[in-house]
Amino acid sequence: MYEFLANLTLVIHLIFVLFVIFGGLLFFIFPKIIYIHLPALMWGIYIELTSSTCPLTYLENWFLYQGQLATYSNSCIQKYILPIIYPENLTADSQIYLGTTLIIINIYVYGLILLKVKKK
Repeated sequence: MYEFLANLTLVIHLIFVLFVIFGGLLFFIFPKIIYIHLPALMWGIYIELTSSTCPLTYLENWFLYQGQLATYSNSCIQKYILPIIYPENLTADSQIYLGTTLIIINIYVYGLILLKVKKK
């Protein structure tokens, strides 16, 4: 059961990461999503630029610990999802790069949003 909960938390973590990166695009379908995306984006930028650890990581590890597991045993999870969220050789410098990329992507997305709002 704990491994399932760890896997579920990892999948939710991946969805959150994707939302932080690309969630601004949902504005064009659901304009009020901006009120959820902006705080999520600020959180993502904070985590990357300060080399902090997301609480979901602690939750995943807690579930693994409770299940007396050292790592995920499901090959699909371990092979495809884990490297996206926890890339090998992640350094403080690479986190700065990822945080900067996150900012640049979202400046572009929010620029598109501003253009659409101005056209109305």
